Amino acid sequence: MNASEYDAIVIGGGPGGYTAAIRLGQLGVRTLVVEKENVGGVCLNWGCIPSKALISAADMMEKMRHAGVMGIRAAEPTIDFAATQQWKAGIVQRLTGSVATLIRGNGGEIAEGTARLVGPNAVEITAVDGSTRRVTARRAVVIATGARVSSLPGFQPDGERILTAREAVDLTAVPRSLAIVGGGVIGMELGMMYQRLGTRVTVVEVADQLLPGTDPDLVRVVERRFKARGGQVLTGARAQSWAPRGDGVALAVQHAGAEKTIEAEKILISVGFRPITDGLGLEAAGVRLDDRGHVAVDRQYRTSFPGVYAVGDVTGGPYLAHKAFKEAEIAAEVIAGHRVSRDWYALPAAIFTDPEIAVVGMTEAEARAAGHDVKIGRFPFSASGRALALGENEGLVKVVADGERLLGVGIAGPEASELIGEAALALEMVAAAEDVALTIHPHPTLSEGVMEAFKHAIGEAIHIANRKPKPQAAEKPQRAMAA
Repeated sequence: MNASEYDAIVIGGGPGGYTAAIRLGQLGVRTLVVEKENVGGVCLNWGCIPSKALISAADMMEKMRHAGVMGIRAAEPTIDFAATQQWKAGIVQRLTGSVATLIRGNGGEIAEGTARLVGPNAVEITAVDGSTRRVTARRAVVIATGARVSSLPGFQPDGERILTAREAVDLTAVPRSLAIVGGGVIGMELGMMYQRLGTRVTVVEVADQLLPGTDPDLVRVVERRFKARGGQVLTGARAQSWAPRGDGVALAVQHAGAEKTIEAEKILISVGFRPITDGLGLEAAGVRLDDRGHVAVDRQYRTSFPGVYAVGDVTGGPYLAHKAFKEAEIAAEVIAGHRVSRDWYALPAAIFTDPEIAVVGMTEAEARAAGHDVKIGRFPFSASGRALALGENEGLVKVVADGERLLGVGIAGPEASELIGEAALALEMVAAAEDVALTIHPHPTLSEGVMEAFKHAIGEAIHIANRKPKPQAAEKPQRAMAA
């Protein structure tokens, strides 16, 4: 092969792209990754990792503030947020550097620039300086361009008063007040992070609850904590416009048939993501998009054009890095000639609010809508010795089952993101509720709460009361037949 010919070309170096490149390299497929910014994509550079670093700092502040209940006396903690940002940046640099090393260590190359399809397995790369070059892929091109934040008409981000998540994780000072338009995952994660650092937060959400689509039993736990810290929530509300006011903003909101004004230092627009497909030459190449602009793929992540694959957010929701990881591995193995396809059943998700929420499988509402004979198991963390010892005893584990068949699990509480893995494994292995209930869990741990919720679902919980079975109607005596 010459310098412009590769086995595979991956467009985009985020979770889907870099995973595809690494796995392709492991399988002996020489790969070029084209990335216009930094490898790692949204997740490593300004999404998952940076936000969780800041959330960890906020968690530490919160623990220090309430250490007095454990007899620990200390002065009121303060934060040097510029130093926190330097610490966060170090984490990002370490991880993005490691990803680049792994790509190259597996025989891959990285080219900085933008790319578009210009022919069968041919890609044109435009470098930062405007120069172009054409490269070809002998086996496949993988589209892994991800998604960008959605815009809201009339709210053009300026990085000062109007922010997106990208600017919100890079602030060098904690804002005094923040109005968040969109009470979904990103809005609530960042909002509660800043709230714990001292920001007064108001959330405006067009749906009738925060975190739309999440089980209301779990959302109530988070909303209760948010409001207890002074947070304001307007659901069924729509942001209309904004105007500068002093050194802050005035946000006009339509709510309950009236217009309200929210004053804040900054506005965070958090209304979702949309796929990045523009400028890739997909339409000209005959790559089909769905009605929401995502690249349409089959179970092996092939697009409608031979030799072109797509993985990650660009193929549709849910927009989760671990979904992109798995899709990329499958696509890479298919390209390398392996007989694999999408076959997972359980796709967990975690929301890093305070407390955390994690879910996998069906919600109670989805199970009932599907016609299941739903049985619910619950275990509150207020009954967990470990949660009490940690001082984090709000929330619950909720199990959704149909008889012995496990349908889904939701957790709102401490370390929910870590606890959900067991439930995902149970669903993937088609375990019965009794299987988890009968599995011995170590004591004292938070994971016991998962076991107890499963026990509760089958009426055998030990550390909380079980539901009393409904009395059966007395059987009517049969009349003796006349002789």
